[in-house]
Amino acid sequence: MKKNTRRDFLKKTVQASFAAVLPPFFLSTSDKSGSRLPVTGSGVHTYECEHDWLVPPDGLVWGDTHGLAQDEHGFIYVAHTVNKSSMRGEAIVVFDASGRFVRAFGEEFRGGAHGLGRRHEHGDEVLFHCDINRCNIVKTTLRGENLWSHGYPREDAAYEHPIDFVPTNVAFAPNGDFYVGDGYGSHHVLKFSSAGKFLGEVGGPGHGDGEFDTPHGLFVDARGKEPVLVVADRGNRRVQTFDLSGKHLRTIKDDAHLRMPCHFDTQGEWMVCPDLDSQVCILDREYKVVAQLGDGHAANGEVGSRRKQSRSEFTPGQFITPHAAIFLQSDDILVAEWLPIGRITRLRRG
Repeated sequence: MKKNTRRDFLKKTVQASFAAVLPPFFLSTSDKSGSRLPVTGSGVHTYECEHDWLVPPDGLVWGDTHGLAQDEHGFIYVAHTVNKSSMRGEAIVVFDASGRFVRAFGEEFRGGAHGLGRRHEHGDEVLFHCDINRCNIVKTTLRGENLWSHGYPREDAAYEHPIDFVPTNVAFAPNGDFYVGDGYGSHHVLKFSSAGKFLGEVGGPGHGDGEFDTPHGLFVDARGKEPVLVVADRGNRRVQTFDLSGKHLRTIKDDAHLRMPCHFDTQGEWMVCPDLDSQVCILDREYKVVAQLGDGHAANGEVGSRRKQSRSEFTPGQFITPHAAIFLQSDDILVAEWLPIGRITRLRRG
């Protein structure tokens, strides 16, 4: 009862603040409690915007909410850094498909929980964690048991002379190989076998085709005839695609609509891309932006400048710093934002 009361109180408080400052250009709808929610998007990409849909349990306080995943049974996993004020230290928080807290684990990731990826492996589902504090990649079971880890990539000749290595996200190939973006380190993208053996690089730092400045997120896109590796080249404000051997295919740059891409997920014909500069984008098969959801660019100013604000100061229906986004099995979209007090928003199909 105590958890439900806290959750209801937070939602009512947040939604009440939304009603007071709701921008006139947002449509409104009602949730089950009768509170009005802003609506963003249009046509087939119309969503009700439910901020703070997921709330951590008593004693645990969101830090930067960085990573998201959902398993085949519908359980949702949130990776966050854990707020300094938190009495509990678990960095991975698990909810059921209805948004009810289930369990939490991963105190070892406190301060560093970032990218979170899920895949099937030998008949089971596993999680890959990118820890930006300890600078390693860790594979665990869905309950947090450690299965494998990898730190500094000494196998890669590019790292023979000491350079930073801070992995941010992982992508999975159909054959079990996986790719790691050294997004906060030295801007390389590395490829490993399913067994964790280093296979080579897709690319290194720079600003040309096949080069990266903060390869923050990456995803193997299977929507076309052949799967391709898609890289969120955030510092260069663009997206690049490669075949699975690492050959550069395309560079997609659209400053008017795609500003700071962070990561990707797909469902059917659509790709969702959280954009750190105030929006969540929907991309078609050609990586054209067809929808900009919750775009707060006009109100937000410089990226990250609103990170010290309180929830009551956030603009309802608009994003500040989207960092991760996934399609849920319900067809809704879940969004995590890079905010020191965290925020998990459900974009619910209208």
